[in-house]
Amino acid sequence: MSFNNLDTLYRQVIMDHYKNPRNKGVLEDDSLTVNMNNPTCGDRIQLTFKLEDGKVADAKFEGEGCSISMSSASMMTQAIKGKTVEDALKMSQIFSDMMLGKDYDESLDLGDIEALQGVSQFPARIKCATLAWKAMEKGMNEE
Repeated sequence: MSFNNLDTLYRQVIMDHYKNPRNKGVLEDDSLTVNMNNPTCGDRIQLTFKLEDGKVADAKFEGEGCSISMSSASMMTQAIKGKTVEDALKMSQIFSDMMLGKDYDESLDLGDIEALQGVSQFPARIKCATLAWKAMEKGMNEE
């Protein structure tokens, strides 16, 4: 597949998650809640997730912001469900490395998240893409 076709496909995946977000909402009961924002562009997110037996049993988000931040939150909540805390944090590190243009561990299947690779070419947008991931890390590290 040529770069232009791949770029177009990635844009479509990002816009699909933005227009049809997965896991939008708030978990109640004994869920962890993390609120974060990106003051430079106004993105904000409330991430709620539930851990059971060392795994992410469920994850949801609410928020507002650009297509990059909201689609990244949608992709992240989808990707971490059912994962161990260790694997979710490993995915976050891989995603961070990908955003910084570093070589990253390709052993975990990132699925739709790979569509955000191109964001690394736009330094001002990296904080948008990593906001939900930083919220997840903060919540898991406080647990």
